[in-house]
Amino acid sequence: MKSQIAALIMAAAAVSPAIADTLTVKSDAPKRYVVKKGDTLWDISSLYLRSPWKWRQLWQKNPQIDNPHLIYPGDILSLGLDENGNPILIIDKGVRKLSPHVRIIAEKGTAIPTLPLSVLEPYLSYDQALDKDDLAEFPIVLGSDKNFKMSITGHLLYVKGNLLQGGNYGIYRQGDAYKDGSRTLAYETVLVGTARALKSGNIEDGIPSTVKVEAVKREIKAGDFLMPLPQGQDLKATFKMSKPSQPVEGAIIASSNKHSEFGPLSVVVLNVGSEQQLVEGSVLDILRQSPTVVERNGTPKYLEDSSSLDKLIGDIGSWFGEENSEDSTVWHMPSEKVGELMLFKVYDNISYAMVMKTTQPIQVGDSVTN
Repeated sequence: MKSQIAALIMAAAAVSPAIADTLTVKSDAPKRYVVKKGDTLWDISSLYLRSPWKWRQLWQKNPQIDNPHLIYPGDILSLGLDENGNPILIIDKGVRKLSPHVRIIAEKGTAIPTLPLSVLEPYLSYDQALDKDDLAEFPIVLGSDKNFKMSITGHLLYVKGNLLQGGNYGIYRQGDAYKDGSRTLAYETVLVGTARALKSGNIEDGIPSTVKVEAVKREIKAGDFLMPLPQGQDLKATFKMSKPSQPVEGAIIASSNKHSEFGPLSVVVLNVGSEQQLVEGSVLDILRQSPTVVERNGTPKYLEDSSSLDKLIGDIGSWFGEENSEDSTVWHMPSEKVGELMLFKVYDNISYAMVMKTTQPIQVGDSVTN
């Protein structure tokens, strides 16, 4: 099997070396693969390509595919060559004879998502990154029908705001600030519960809206704010994976699990967004800065292991752009790639992304680039 795939790749390279340079199929890629429920587009892309975001190139001349991002459980993918000798994936359709039985491909249902939808759903449905001005505009909880400091499921809440009767709302609390250095980019919103509006208020006449609490994640307090929940809308499950063409320099500024280190399928927050021409589906590399070394009198040491004097020399040199002296040299080592992530929710200057691949645990502060 592997020798057949290797021959396939060599043939493609011989006919079109330019394409082979940009689209290299793995030597151990399966010649035939049956899509299963639970698969993601990233998983399948990774079976065939070391650079999963180049998936569209593998499908680009496939006349069978109306939308290369829609693949369904039961589809049978076959690796072949197009008329120019370039690697291509095709879908075997219809009835496949598998002796001694005949297998009929099931009618298509829900397309497989690009990323695990169970992980993304809370962020697509509920979580938001909002600035201070946005937060001030939302209706707030004034109190409950019972003289309790905190409310639970079944309680009625009175809300300062003209809500839509019958509408469904998420109840949120302001969370941590997302900071880029000392600059606050946005604030985390923490979902504390959901509610349905029973009566629409009229704030101009001093009449609050009334909502009934339908679900609680944590106790609801006065001052929590409400935002409408999307109704009757399908969650976005497919994304056009792509590497940005323009330079991108950013960093991971927060993680959803609040841990110091995290791995694949973790959701992180970045300090870049649409202002950097990023979109949902953008794929970025995660880089880790290698430790600085101070060489003093011919003896190299990591900066954290150096003497206070060496650290001072390094700091002063950084300030003035002169990091070397007659007996001390500061070596700034390069950054190394430690993983990849994909953006799935993009704001002006902040984004949510999922870590897809790592070679070591990812940390807040790691940089991202294309």
